[in-house]
Amino acid sequence: MTRRGTKIAMFVAALATVLTGLLGWSPASAEAAPGGGRVVVIGVPGLRWSDISPATTPALWGLTAAGSASGLSVRTTRVNTCPTDGWLTLSAGQRSRLPHGDCALPSAPILPGQSSPTGPPPQGGAIAAGWPAIKSDNAGTNYHAEIGLLGDAVHKAGGCTMAVGPGAVFGVGDGGGRVDRYVASPDKVTAADWGRCPLTAVEVDELFRAYINAGVDPHGDQVPLSDAGRADAAAAADRRVAQVVAGVPAGTTILVAGLSDVGIDPHLRVAIAKGTGYRPGFMTSSATRQEGLVTLTDTTATTLKLLGLPQPKAAVGSAWKPQPSKATTQERVDALMDEDVAAQAIRAVQTSFYWVLFATQLVLYGIAVLALRRLRGDRRSRARILGGTRVIALLGGAVPGASFLAGLLPWWRADHPTAVLICTVLGFAALLTGAALAGPWRHSMVVPGLVITGVTALVLALDVMTGSNLQLNTLMGYTALIAGRFYGFGNQAFSLFAVAAILTAAWLTEYPLRRDRKLVAVAVVAVIGVCTVMVDGLPAFGSDFGGVLAIVPAFAMLGLMVAGKRVSAPKLGIFFVAGAALVLFISYLNAQSANPTHLGRFWQDLVAGDAWSVVTRKFNAMLNSLGYWPYTLALAAAIVFLFFVLARPTRWRVSLLQGAYQRSLTMRPALICALAVGVIGTLVNDSGVVILSVAFSLATPLMLAAGVRSLEMDLRNADTPPPGPSESPGASTESPSAERR
Repeated sequence: MTRRGTKIAMFVAALATVLTGLLGWSPASAEAAPGGGRVVVIGVPGLRWSDISPATTPALWGLTAAGSASGLSVRTTRVNTCPTDGWLTLSAGQRSRLPHGDCALPSAPILPGQSSPTGPPPQGGAIAAGWPAIKSDNAGTNYHAEIGLLGDAVHKAGGCTMAVGPGAVFGVGDGGGRVDRYVASPDKVTAADWGRCPLTAVEVDELFRAYINAGVDPHGDQVPLSDAGRADAAAAADRRVAQVVAGVPAGTTILVAGLSDVGIDPHLRVAIAKGTGYRPGFMTSSATRQEGLVTLTDTTATTLKLLGLPQPKAAVGSAWKPQPSKATTQERVDALMDEDVAAQAIRAVQTSFYWVLFATQLVLYGIAVLALRRLRGDRRSRARILGGTRVIALLGGAVPGASFLAGLLPWWRADHPTAVLICTVLGFAALLTGAALAGPWRHSMVVPGLVITGVTALVLALDVMTGSNLQLNTLMGYTALIAGRFYGFGNQAFSLFAVAAILTAAWLTEYPLRRDRKLVAVAVVAVIGVCTVMVDGLPAFGSDFGGVLAIVPAFAMLGLMVAGKRVSAPKLGIFFVAGAALVLFISYLNAQSANPTHLGRFWQDLVAGDAWSVVTRKFNAMLNSLGYWPYTLALAAAIVFLFFVLARPTRWRVSLLQGAYQRSLTMRPALICALAVGVIGTLVNDSGVVILSVAFSLATPLMLAAGVRSLEMDLRNADTPPPGPSESPGASTESPSAERR
């Protein structure tokens, strides 16, 4: 299991990983899941790794010791996944739900002799209650889940399905909701039943039932089940699991999945695979690329692969892959518990972090305005005010990158994790700020900001090239509980990376431009632009579709501005089309691979004529992020106004920007192109306005720091006495070009 402390060593191996990644992602420790045979899926809603111990749950402990184990992300269409939602997701291989959202025990099935709107149940079998309405509802969601996919695949291959418990019927029922054999509980299954069908699903609902029996609303605001009550329920569930393990024929692969939430907060659940090919260790999948982490939709793909059946396109998961480990069973359980603790800790602070970050920056800007108004005092006071404002601005610009570096330390294990996280982020931000002001470049207007943007871009690039470990469970990254993404660049990280790369490229051209070497400056922009697109867009690294659409025109715009060429709307349109063509080419290549990512699947949808639904879903999500249309119009007006301010600060009497532009040849293109990548990124990604906000969180404080430095230079020049009789005006100790820097 990869620990956070090993990430520093992973950074050192970045070059080797880059070369491996260019050939395709294939971790050395991962093995392909075996194919063919009999499968029993045991669903234990609400089961966590903290429930498992050798004393309380000996059967589950034994399965863990003999098989492969992992954390299981069970997020479906709601914040909390109910048991029936989990079973339906297994059925479809796609995020699914019960239409009315009643988080209760699954409904009893329709048995032979009872009427059903889809016809009579098979003899000895059953039909899931309310199946037609469930199918219709899920077909109309954004995910277009095909309920009954798993059961249909088994039936098409000539096999049969058996369900043990009401919930299991929802998991392995076919397109009509039918299972061939139904048994109410594991203790009523005969030896002949266990060998009857290649696929059996078993519901073990003791944990969820304990909450219901205790009078606790599993997803309400009441006090959750006591520790003793939960331990008793886990022990009862373990006894059911022991009955299944004792009854299944030899050679059967057993999959255990804690396939839903139970209690107030979502958690990572238990995933265990025991059978041929699954040796003691951890698991991963191509859907997560994270050691010790798989998803609920991966369970469907795993079941199909174990049965030797092809995976339909509508099933989006990937098979569980064993990762053998020499760690003891206790060490593996502890590591997986720690994974859930980290997910819980970041969930508690991630949303508030954005509010605190942006509110703090607003306060910072207010303090800067008040400080700048006090420049009428003596020279020493004015210098202190400007110097302090500049340091605080650089610190604010360093915070976003520092929030990822904080993942190098296990802050979530502290008694007060939120306080430790804040101190860790501020500590790394202080280190970045110290590096920005440590050398002779501290007198420059652009180099301190360049240090911060360069480090930020480099850290994020190395991270996605070495497994995206700093992205997971990070303040500006993604979490396993939301399960929107597990590798590559999330939308917030993309925005930060793209803006950092734009600013880095622009400010690196400062010195070639001063020597009138425009060709060198354009070459710098081109090289950094190509590297940025590769890191962001290649499936082995960032695997970001919308990011390429934003980065290509923004860097092309920067190249034109650096070269002194005019930027026009038709040119930007051409660059955007070029970005679209490039990302489609990447998607086409990825679609040819054995395990295509969402990039490759988009190409497949495009060829099949289904891509429009994906585009519509993301566009609607982007619009939802903007809120009501008056707010959208106000935001658009503010962006247009900001563009004109950045383009012509003199006209709007923004002296801070005007001074920065006078002393830097690249400040104007840097800020305009940073705004461009934020705006385009907002329009082509489903996170919407969040992307623009993250772009501002980096560009604005660094712009402020540069502007304050220009005022410091003005102050110094104003206090410099005129040359004496023996001095010539050209004898100044600092040249104008040095002053501009």
